[in-house]
Amino acid sequence: MGVENRTRRPMSLAVRVTSLVGLVTTAIFVLSAWGIEYSIQRHFSRMDLAELQSAWASVDAALHRDGASSSGVAQSHELVDAIAGGHDVYFVVRDANGRLLYGTTAPDLDALGEKVPATTHLTLDTLHIWRTDHHVYRGAVLRSGNKTVVVATAIDFHLQYLRELQNALWAGTLMASLISVLVAALAVRQGHAPLRRISARMREMTTERLHTRLDPKHVPVELVDLAAAFNAMLTRIEQGFARLRNVSADIAHELRTPVTNLTTQTQVALSKARDVDAYREILYSNLEEFERMGAMISDMLFLAQAEQGPMRRDAAGIDLHAEIRSLFDYFEAWAEDRGVSLELNGQVGRVEGDREMLRRALSNLIANAIRYTQHGQSVHLRLSQDERWVRIEICNPGNIPSEHLPHLFDRFYRVDPSRQRRGEGAGLGLAIVKSIVEAHSLTPSS
Repeated sequence: MGVENRTRRPMSLAVRVTSLVGLVTTAIFVLSAWGIEYSIQRHFSRMDLAELQSAWASVDAALHRDGASSSGVAQSHELVDAIAGGHDVYFVVRDANGRLLYGTTAPDLDALGEKVPATTHLTLDTLHIWRTDHHVYRGAVLRSGNKTVVVATAIDFHLQYLRELQNALWAGTLMASLISVLVAALAVRQGHAPLRRISARMREMTTERLHTRLDPKHVPVELVDLAAAFNAMLTRIEQGFARLRNVSADIAHELRTPVTNLTTQTQVALSKARDVDAYREILYSNLEEFERMGAMISDMLFLAQAEQGPMRRDAAGIDLHAEIRSLFDYFEAWAEDRGVSLELNGQVGRVEGDREMLRRALSNLIANAIRYTQHGQSVHLRLSQDERWVRIEICNPGNIPSEHLPHLFDRFYRVDPSRQRRGEGAGLGLAIVKSIVEAHSLTPSS
C-alpha cells in the first residue's frame, strides 16, 4: 500500500508574527515582574537586617559590659533594655554550657540554633528563614564571647505584601500580554493590507490586461521588490503571448502562399485535360512547394524541441577549419552564380561539440550571408581563439539599422517590414542558429 506524501502548509505569517510578539512581550513582562519582586524582596531583607543589626549591637554590647560582673537578674534587665526599641525582635541567649540566660516570649528559637552554626557577623548571607505553625521568621545564630545568641524577627507582613504584589504583577502581566497580542494581531492585519490589495490586483490580471502594472510608488518599501518582480514577470508573460501571437500569424502567413500555389496549380490542372508533360511540370512545381513546407515544419519542430529543454548533443572533436572549407565547397556553385566570393581567415584548434548541429548552424549563417550579399562582394569568415573560447565571425557588406539587431535571431523576423516571400526561406535560419549555439552554452551576437 502506497504512502501518500503530503506537504504541510507553512504556518500563517500573521500567526507567526502575533505569536512571536506575544511571546516576546510576555517574556519581557515576566522578567520585569520578577525583577520588581526580587528588588522588593531584597529591600525587605535589608530592612530586616538593619533591624536585627541594631538589636544585635545592643545585645552584644550588654553582654560584653555585664558578662563577668552582673548577676543573672541584673543582666536580664540589661538585655531587656537593650532590645526595648526593637520592633518584633526576638532573641535567646545561652552560655557555653547551653544554659538559658535569657529568652523572649517567642517561638522556639532553639530550633534555628540547633540547625545553623554560630557566626560573629550579621550579614544577608548569615540570615536564615524558618517557619512555625503560624508564623515565618528571619534570623541568625551569633556568638558573643562564650555565649550563643539566636536573634530573629517576624516577616509575616512582608510575605503577605509580596504575595499580594506577586498576584498583582502576574495579573498585570497576563493582561498586558493579551493586550499586546491583540494589538500585534491588529497591526499585522493592517500591515498585510497592501498584500491583500496586490493580491486583488493580481486576480484581476487576464490575458487581455497583461499591460497592467503595479505602481511601486504606491506600496510599502518592503514590497517594492515584490511589485518590481511581479511587473517583470508580467512583462515576460506579455512578451511570450506576443511572440505566440506573432508565431501563429507568421506560420499562417508562411503556409498561405504555398497552400495557395498548390490549390491554384491543382485547380488549373483540373480545369481541362492536359498531356503528360504538363502534368509532370505541375507535379514538380507542387513538389517544390511541399519540400518548402516540409523544411519549415522540420525547422519548427527543431525549435520546439530546443525550447522544451536541453537538446541531446553527440559531443566529439571537430576541426572547424575543415568543416567550414567543406561548407564553402557546398555553397561554391550558388555563390558563384550570385557573384559572391567566400573567404576564410584564421586557424583554431579542435573544439568539442555536436558536429551535425554545428554544421547546420554554420550552414544557415553562410547561406544567410550569401543571400544578402550584393553581386561582386565577398563573405568573410574569420576564426580566432583565446585561452577559453573560439570565436567565429561571419561578415558580409550591408547596413542593418540598429533597431533591428536585437531581433535578428527571432523566429520569422525580417528586416523588410513588407515580409514579401522571394524564395529566401521562412525566416527560421537564425533562430535555429541561436538554439544550437545556446545548446553548446555559447552566446550568439549580431
